[in-house]
Amino acid sequence: MNRRKFIQQSSLAVGGLTVLNFPVFGKNAPSNKVVIAVMGLNGRGSYHVEQFSKMSGVEVAYICDVEDGAIKKGLNASKGERKPTVEKDIRRLVAKKDFDALIIAAPDHWHAPAALLGLAGGKHVYVEKPCSHNPYESELLIEAQARYGKLITVGSQRRSFPTLIEAVKLVREGAIGNPYMGKSWYVNARKSIGTGKKTPVPATLDFDLWQGPAPRKDFQDNLIHYNWHWFWHWGTGESCNNGNHELDCCRWFMDAGFPTKVTSSGGRYAYSDDWETPDTQIASFEFADKKLITWEGRSCSSYPVDGNARGFIIYGDKGTLVNYGGGDYRIYDNRQNLIKEITADAPDPNNPISASGSADLYHLNNFIDSIRGDAKITAPIEEGHKSVLLCHLANISQITGSTIHCDPKNGHIIGDKAAENLWKRTYEKGWEMKL
Repeated sequence: MNRRKFIQQSSLAVGGLTVLNFPVFGKNAPSNKVVIAVMGLNGRGSYHVEQFSKMSGVEVAYICDVEDGAIKKGLNASKGERKPTVEKDIRRLVAKKDFDALIIAAPDHWHAPAALLGLAGGKHVYVEKPCSHNPYESELLIEAQARYGKLITVGSQRRSFPTLIEAVKLVREGAIGNPYMGKSWYVNARKSIGTGKKTPVPATLDFDLWQGPAPRKDFQDNLIHYNWHWFWHWGTGESCNNGNHELDCCRWFMDAGFPTKVTSSGGRYAYSDDWETPDTQIASFEFADKKLITWEGRSCSSYPVDGNARGFIIYGDKGTLVNYGGGDYRIYDNRQNLIKEITADAPDPNNPISASGSADLYHLNNFIDSIRGDAKITAPIEEGHKSVLLCHLANISQITGSTIHCDPKNGHIIGDKAAENLWKRTYEKGWEMKL
C-alpha cells in the first residue's frame, strides 16, 4: 500500500470513529433528532409547539391549523432555531416524509381521524384527550397501531407523573387494601354561550376544513374557538373534556378494565342556550370484579368537592388515597390517620392550556423518549380507549336515558339498540374512518 492511500484510509477510519461513535450514540445526535408536526394551535397545540421546540434533539418542523389567528399563535410559540412551515390541510401534511411524529390538539371530532391519517402516513402520534369522538374510533386506532407499527400516546398526562406512578405502586402493594371504589369530580364556572346566529364564515377561517370528517353544518358565531365542546356534533361534553383525566386515574389506580353497567343523570341546567351536552352530570360505572367508579361534573357551579375543583379518591378496605388533580396524594388508614403525604402545585381548572403546569413535561418527554426507544409509552391507546369509553358510555346513557349494560370483555353495549346506534357516528362523504 502506498503512503498516500494509507493516509487516506487512516483519515477515513478516524473520521468514521468521530462521526459514528460520538454523535450517533448520543441522545441528542442528529441521527436521534425527532422531527414533529403539531395540529390544532389555538390553545393546547401552541403549548405543545413551545415545549417541544425547547427540547434538545427535537424540532418542530410543521404546524397545522385552519384559522389564521391560531396559526399566528403557533408561530409565535415556537422557540426553536427552525421556523415551522405552515400547512393548513392535514392530508397534505401527513404525506410529507421529513417528520417523525404528529401531535394532535384539534377539536374532538378531529382527534381520531387525524391520528389515523398520521399512522397511515408513517408517523408516531400523540393525541390529546379524548382520543376519540365515539367508541368506534378509539377501537379503530388500536387496530391501526398494530397495522402500521407506530406508537400512539394519549394525552393522559398524569400517567407520566413520577409521584402518581409511585402512588399506583403503593396501592398495588396493598397500601389501602383492596381498592373497591373510586370517586372523581371536576367543577368550573363556565358562562352561558347564548344563542348563536348564522353568519358568514370569517375570511380568516377555512370552515369546511375545520369540519373535516363531521357532516356539514352552517357556521354560527358562538361555535369557534372553544364552545364546540358543548355541541354533540363536534364535541363530547365535560365528561370527555375534563372528566376523562380523573376517570382514567381511577381506572389506573383500581386496575379496572371495561365496565358492566353505566348510568348517568343530569342535563343542561344552569342556562337556556345552545349548549347541548350536560353542564351537570353524575355518572357511575360498575365492574365485574366488584368495583365502582363515580364522576361528578359541574361545568357552571364552581363550589369545590372536598375543598378542591378537581380530583379523585380511591377507597379501599384498609384505607383511602386522595388526589386533588395534580401530582399530589395523601394516604389515610381506616381511622383517618394520615399515613403518607406528597404535595405538588395545585392544578388550575380554569387553565385550558396546561392545568397541570410544568408537570406535563414528564408526559411530553416520555413520548419523545419512547420514539427513541429509551422508554415505554405510559399512556398507550389501549388504556386511553378504556378510559374514554367510560366517558362515551356516560354520554350515551345520558342521551338515551337508559342504564347501559356492557360486555366486560370489550365494553360493548348489550341489548339496547338505541344505545348501540351511538357507538359510531356518520362522517362527511370522503372522510370516513376505515383501515
